[in-house]
Amino acid sequence: MENNVSERDLMHFELLRDNVTSFLDDCASKYDTGGLLLDIAPQDHAGARACFKKNKIETLDIDPKSNATYIADICSVNKDMLLDDKFDVIVCTEVLEHTLNPFDAIKEIKRILRKDGLAFFSAPFDFRIHGPLPDCWRISEYGWRALLKDGWEILEIKTLESDRFLMPIHYTIVAKKK
Repeated sequence: MENNVSERDLMHFELLRDNVTSFLDDCASKYDTGGLLLDIAPQDHAGARACFKKNKIETLDIDPKSNATYIADICSVNKDMLLDDKFDVIVCTEVLEHTLNPFDAIKEIKRILRKDGLAFFSAPFDFRIHGPLPDCWRISEYGWRALLKDGWEILEIKTLESDRFLMPIHYTIVAKKK
């Protein structure tokens, strides 16, 4: 089978990348007040470092070749290297669709985020399976609300709309740990 990427997918990819960049720029303009920020799996794209200038930034990735500050699975409890309530801000863009258990990932993010800390999430919805594999999930607004129902206040859920009714291309979420 030939690996043909459709024009629609190429267009959506560009829209997704632009949306993540705009989202992080917007979050940084509102919330870059210093403190410790964890950027989860930013190695393939600019990540938070390009936007958040006042925060001290650490990184986490499952890939041992990533040179991240922490090599860990965000779906696991990583108490040996990540203390409870350690981070003021967590950026988790374009990651949860690649986890085997997004509910466990959200629990771990909540554990390591301080009370009233902010988490910035994004994930594609109307987009093809993509790497790094596995690519396991597409999370709707209702899914995001289920993921963030315990111990979170959702401050914002935004969609990047498509031409398909009830089929946004992308979601961005700002949530605060209660």
